[in-house]
Amino acid sequence: MSEVLDVLVIGGGPAGLTAAVYARRAGLSVTLLVKEQGGQMAMTPEIENVPGILSIDGFSLGAQMTEQAKRLGAEIVTAAVTSLRLEPNALRVEAGAKTYNPKALILAMGARRRRLEIPGEEKLIGRGISWCAVCDGHFFRKKPVTVVGGGNTALEDALHLASLGCEVTLLHRRAEFRGSPLLLERVKSQPRIKLMTPYTPVSVEGETRVTALHARHTETDAALTLETAAVFECVGTLANTELLKGILPLDKEGRVEAGEDTETGIPGVYAAGDLRRKGLYQIVTAAADGAVAATRAGLFVGTL
Repeated sequence: MSEVLDVLVIGGGPAGLTAAVYARRAGLSVTLLVKEQGGQMAMTPEIENVPGILSIDGFSLGAQMTEQAKRLGAEIVTAAVTSLRLEPNALRVEAGAKTYNPKALILAMGARRRRLEIPGEEKLIGRGISWCAVCDGHFFRKKPVTVVGGGNTALEDALHLASLGCEVTLLHRRAEFRGSPLLLERVKSQPRIKLMTPYTPVSVEGETRVTALHARHTETDAALTLETAAVFECVGTLANTELLKGILPLDKEGRVEAGEDTETGIPGVYAAGDLRRKGLYQIVTAAADGAVAATRAGLFVGTL
């Protein structure tokens, strides 16, 4: 079964959802293909840096953005893309049992959490190894847990876990944290959070569940063993661009090489959000990309 439409958007995060909203407001027919509502945003326990919103959790914000797109008439389909053909005037996307032939395509597949890639990690995924404190934190209420990372995600996850009564060790491989100074001050003022720097994880211990994390001091090489019920990994992201290899130019981190106009070099194909190489990866910048991409897509469709 094949479907022709004005704009196809791939990705259910803030970039994809904003693109769907802007495309529909421009009167374009829009289908949004999503694997999960909200993307990475849905895993964020508290969002305080979106203009006009004092505080909201990421899942709720994603739900509101999804509802907004639906009310405007965007078709939202839960399906994984299995094949892409991106040729001028011959765009083809296969997802589920359908083939889509959009006039314009907005790529907004986002990114996923990077793994530590240490011994013991693979077999303990879902048994104490996690990338989502919002999703899994409640399983470890009032237990000792470890958060690995030094950015905003690590700081936010540490605060969320502390609010659940967990005794949190925040482990970072550098002496200084790179997250928001305001978040860091909140972390430092939380008595349930202990900062351990500069340490890097070397292995996870446990048979049926996580029992300990082994780490090493990056300067002195001193060994450290933390008894912990869970390890929450917050060590960066990987762009979801596997299907784009050999089709679009990617940088060394796998992100799409596209400018602020989101154009990819293939007419009618745009890259928005965390899969696009840029200087700042935030909800507001992803949403801005979505708005720009939808506007450019509308202008392109109008010329066909």
